[in-house]
Amino acid sequence: MTTGANRIMDEFAKLMTDAAGAAQGVRKEIETAFNAQAERWLNTLDIVKREEFEVVREMAIKARDENDALLARIAALEEKLAAKGK
Repeated sequence: MTTGANRIMDEFAKLMTDAAGAAQGVRKEIETAFNAQAERWLNTLDIVKREEFEVVREMAIKARDENDALLARIAALEEKLAAKGK
């Protein structure tokens, strides 16, 4: 009799494990489908991706730094030119 009860419990445990695995698989499929749909929707909104934004941001920072350096060079050259003119 104990063997029968243990067998039923083992079968029940196996069934629950299989059900949990199936539920996890379904969850992953739903997440994948949701992410794909969300990406399609975002692509229609003309929104830039974070990676693209970061690249452009870095380019803007570099351009600003170069602009500041060029402005400093121009000021130094104008100062030098003004000193020669006196």
